Amino acid sequence: MNRILWICNIMLPAIGQEINLPYSNREGWLSGIFEKVQKKEAPFTLGVCFPLGGAQIRQLKEKKFSVQGIVCYAFEENLDTPEIYDAGLENVLQKVIADFSPDIVHIFGTEFPHALAAVRAFGKPERTLIGIQGLCSEIAKVYMAGLPERASQKVTFRDWLKRDSIRQQQEKFIRRGENEKKAMLGCGNITGRTAFDKEGSAKINPYARYYFMNETMRREFYTGKWSPETCEKHSILLGQGDYPLKGMHFVLEAAALLVKKYPDLKLYVTGNSILGHGTLKEKIKLSAYGKYLLTLIKRYDLEDKVVMTGKRSAQEMKQQFLNSSVFVCASVLENSPNTVGEAQLLGVPVVASKAGGIPDMVKDGVSGLLFSVGNVKELADKIEAVWDDNVREDGLCLSERLCQGERKQAGFVHDGERNYLRLLEIYEAIGEAEAKV
Repeated sequence: MNRILWICNIMLPAIGQEINLPYSNREGWLSGIFEKVQKKEAPFTLGVCFPLGGAQIRQLKEKKFSVQGIVCYAFEENLDTPEIYDAGLENVLQKVIADFSPDIVHIFGTEFPHALAAVRAFGKPERTLIGIQGLCSEIAKVYMAGLPERASQKVTFRDWLKRDSIRQQQEKFIRRGENEKKAMLGCGNITGRTAFDKEGSAKINPYARYYFMNETMRREFYTGKWSPETCEKHSILLGQGDYPLKGMHFVLEAAALLVKKYPDLKLYVTGNSILGHGTLKEKIKLSAYGKYLLTLIKRYDLEDKVVMTGKRSAQEMKQQFLNSSVFVCASVLENSPNTVGEAQLLGVPVVASKAGGIPDMVKDGVSGLLFSVGNVKELADKIEAVWDDNVREDGLCLSERLCQGERKQAGFVHDGERNYLRLLEIYEAIGEAEAKV
């Protein structure tokens, strides 16, 4: 298989930097594997295709261009409405495919309409590979994340104006899940890395070949090591908190239990902030979930304990990890969250929910601590266990033992060379399987 076309959800940072356009740091593992392919003399020619919003794509002179020898294709897509399928994308991607003439189309994720459009545009299931990131159809089932009914039913002015209440957000995931199923049914090959995604993809398409493949993280996270001596004591890091699925409401309730014993507690939340309410404009833009979080913060007197950091570059996020005494993933559903992998590479003690594919990443007591989804008391107890320096084994407290276990496991799981070679094996296997037909 000589020509591979990647269909990505984002413009990769390496591409954005080259053409001087704003880029996203999401899906950092994709940057990791892209850099690996770039630096190697890969036995295939790579093309990268990705969506841009209208404002960004108008800044491009050409939608086809080359970055460091790799052919890139940009296409316009409204990523703000991923629940709406745009059949016009099929024609756009047909032209890209005709121009590049790929042997394999590798689609990274099923969350956006272009995944289904690419499957249909290529029309060759046996040479189509989908990499599972999350499963929208499963997310929709648990989207309310244990919110009280008064919160889940609330509609703010912002929600009404944007037709984006919590209930409507759940409905959007249901619709995204329908397109996801269609894409996976039209695909003959799937990569994943957890029991959760293997079972979930098999339920949708039991005939697709499933290939196990771990993810490579961003290069910044392969150097540096967390230390209990240099981190900020009693600081909690949450990677995201802008919608219910991420469980920030659970973390606030756990913080309310902990702050009585640890009055210096701080909760840092990276990513989009939905808590701004200082100006009239910010108040108008508040979502129902943002209002609920503010209610909890006020109820538990946490106003000076919660810090919304905003978006972070890879280097800034790395430093945020190293500064924190514990990283928490409180999501009600995840497949294999990048933030957990990045924290483990650095050795930051991880406390995570037993949700989706997370137990495949976190071996309880060895490479992190697990708690039952939504169990606030258990979450608080696990965080406190990390903070307790008095209980020691072999001269090491729990946080130090977790640091060692996480780094050892993550160094193997996220080994860029191994994962690159595995990717080549998968491409080769797809080619061989087709040759036998």
